Order: sequence, then structure tokens, then C-alpha cells
Amino acid sequence: MTRRNFLLTGTASLGALAWLAALRSPARAARQFSVTHTEAEWRRLLSPAAYNVLREQGTEAPESSPLDHEYSAGRYDCAGCALPLFASATKFDSGTGWPSFYQPLAGAISTESDSSLMMERTEVHCDRCGGHLGHVFADGPKPTGLRYCMNGVALSFHKGATA
Repeated sequence: MTRRNFLLTGTASLGALAWLAALRSPARAARQFSVTHTEAEWRRLLSPAAYNVLREQGTEAPESSPLDHEYSAGRYDCAGCALPLFASATKFDSGTGWPSFYQPLAGAISTESDSSLMMERTEVHCDRCGGHLGHVFADGPKPTGLRYCMNGVALSFHKGATA
């Protein structure tokens, strides 16, 4: 690879990343949440993996979360602010490699359109801190027909806790 090709490829890659970043959640960025922290505080409070998902809209690798195979009775809370999000009774095995639920707790999540990665999806985030949790799809089981596909690192599980 010539130096010129290397520079052109690098410039194109940076431009593409900037374009994708511009597509991310302008409405959420402007919204005020009841739990807020500076970037430095979030980094101190969260593990690097949780920070990447919750604050930078990252995605953990499929099959990497032990919560995908957790089926004890309990409650799943936001790893960023401890807001109760999902009751274990609504969890199901979607076969995707991520913890999946068919219904959140009332008032726990907000959604917005996500057109990053050149596809239309619906992003799910915590209604209290704005942390990115995952996406919701219309291919889930009854009674809702929805699949809330969550990043396990964005959740904390509390065995025996009730909604």
C-alpha cells in the first residue's frame, strides 16, 4: 500500500465514523435526565465495558454475558443508575446471545429511532440516566410480540427482587 492510498483510506474511514456519529441520538443528547454525571464520573462509576455500552452506545459480543443464561426469579436493573427495568418473568431465550425480554417495567425505558450502521432500528435506553441498553425488535413472543434485546453489561440482576 502506498502512502497516498494509506492516507486516503484513513481519511475516508474517519469521515465515515464522523458521519455515523452524527446520526446518533441528538434528541437524547438534549434531554435532561434525573441521574447525570460528568464523563469522568461515569468512567469512575462504570467498568470500561459498561461505559462503552451505556455511555457510548456500544454493543457487547453475543454470548458474552452470563445474564443471557440467567433464569432465576428476580429483577434486572440499569447498571448505570439502578432503575428497575425488567422483571425476570418477562425474560425469554431469543437465541440471539443477548438477554431478551418481551416487556419492560412501566416507566423504565425510553426509545428512539437509531439509523446508525445504515439500518433502521429502535434504540432502548434507561429513562432515568439515558444509558444505552440495546434495541427492541418486533419479532418477540406473545403477549407483546416485542424482543427487547439488551446488553448484559448494561444490566445488573437482583435475585429474588420483585418489580
